[in-house]
Amino acid sequence: MDTPPDEGIDLNEDIEVIELDDQLQDVADQLEDGLEDLGMEDDEDDGEAAIGAQVRPDRDDAHIIFSKHTGPVYCVKIDPVTCSMGVSGGEDDKAFVWRLTDGEVLMQCSGHKDSVTCAAFSHDSIYVATGDMAGMVKVWKIDTKQEVWSFECSDLEWLEWHPESHILMVGTTEGDMWLWKIPGGSTKTFQGHGCASNVGKIMPDGKRACVGYEDGVVKIWDLKAASAVHTMSGHEAHEASVTSVDCHPDNVLVMTGSVDVTSKLINSNTGKAVVTFNCKIPEVDKDQENSVEAVGFSNIQPLAATGTLTGVLCIWDIPKQVARQQCKHEAGIVRLKWDSSLPLVYTCSLDGIVQLWDARSGKSEAQWVGHQAEILDFDISRDGAHLVTGSGDQTARLFSLQSPPPDR
Repeated sequence: MDTPPDEGIDLNEDIEVIELDDQLQDVADQLEDGLEDLGMEDDEDDGEAAIGAQVRPDRDDAHIIFSKHTGPVYCVKIDPVTCSMGVSGGEDDKAFVWRLTDGEVLMQCSGHKDSVTCAAFSHDSIYVATGDMAGMVKVWKIDTKQEVWSFECSDLEWLEWHPESHILMVGTTEGDMWLWKIPGGSTKTFQGHGCASNVGKIMPDGKRACVGYEDGVVKIWDLKAASAVHTMSGHEAHEASVTSVDCHPDNVLVMTGSVDVTSKLINSNTGKAVVTFNCKIPEVDKDQENSVEAVGFSNIQPLAATGTLTGVLCIWDIPKQVARQQCKHEAGIVRLKWDSSLPLVYTCSLDGIVQLWDARSGKSEAQWVGHQAEILDFDISRDGAHLVTGSGDQTARLFSLQSPPPDR
């Protein structure tokens, strides 16, 4: 195994800006106790694809095409236990739970009155939560196919299950966050500071969450105390809206991406930015709009990745704080995910393509095509067998990762 991510890097040192251009169940119980303590009981022209543009692939690698939606599919997830179910939500105000093997609808999550932009399974696949843009959040029990809880907050930005418990957390455009114990509905609120809570992720310890805001501020929240333990503002914050966040398995480092086209590594224990990666590449970006749209840590090596709207995937060496690889796409990157056991990165982009990249060589190892519009979200099954995508072409597609596409 390579050097652990914190070796060779002083997590308390001053911020250094790295120019990309220059370098070619105990925790859950404690949280629930905390709820009870509060009295809560049970193109350049060069091929850049515009959003909404139609693409015409020369083949379709999908094994299953889910076509029950009547509008763009904004969110998709695969259940983490059986890896046999998917959930998708779309502009048609609907969410569906469906079987991956044949695309059969197992349950329709009805009652939403706006686009369903968030959907996720609980850690044990007992529940599925769906949320729409207007702030309606619903939770359904999979085995009974019944709605067991709902709540209406302000316009929704993100939704996240606790990694070990039936606790659900969301962030809103007003900046406030909500945390509920499901299905009882015991509630905690986390007061914002007047701007949208754009993205959030509960950290691996289950005790804290990292949240990025529209004004560039990043906060580390204590979930039991419902208070911010660290706030990165001013010169330590991003200069523009935070778009993405990830948490390292070591439970110390967090990574953020922003419209300012930078990514920050932050020590969550001190609340200090360790390094700022500048993801701008003048010869690629030129006059195009750009931002860091996706970030992620490798689980097995001291590497991190950033993906930009101008289509550059960058692999970063964390201990050395240098860029190892730059992988150019033909269109903007929407999401990225690391393989759980290999130094490989999956990306999806606005040209409707999913690609697999080798982080060591920077080479594209495979592509999966079939969508006729941009991909808006994707997920990989925990067993590594399948990949599900949601697209502006009104479909969700399932691709097999065990039978490679023709060009692999």
